[in-house]
Amino acid sequence: MISKFLRKQGATTKNKILGFFITYSDFDYSLKEIARYSGAGYSTVKILIKKLEQDKWLVPTRKISKIILYKLNVQNLEVSKFIDFYWEVIDNSIKPKTKEKDNDFMGYSNHGLSASAKNT
Repeated sequence: MISKFLRKQGATTKNKILGFFITYSDFDYSLKEIARYSGAGYSTVKILIKKLEQDKWLVPTRKISKIILYKLNVQNLEVSKFIDFYWEVIDNSIKPKTKEKDNDFMGYSNHGLSASAKNT
């Protein structure tokens, strides 16, 4: 299932990875876990993680044997602004769309309304 953010901003590999890290930010993850849970290809994740690490969006947290685990760098100002943007996009897409209302129902036509419902 694709998230509301990916529908609005595009399901690029970078957006998938960052969306995964924002949503599941409590833990650190290996490349294999990032690829599996974000829905991105492993080879692409491997390349993109290096770029995100260079740009200080992700930080390596620990190393288990040959496996390096990564976490979102929430200390980075760009990352914190992106997190705010991410949740703003989601909030705006799930809020109900409301039409501007007149002060009363008299401005609306009587399409489908009974006379008593129109005057209440």
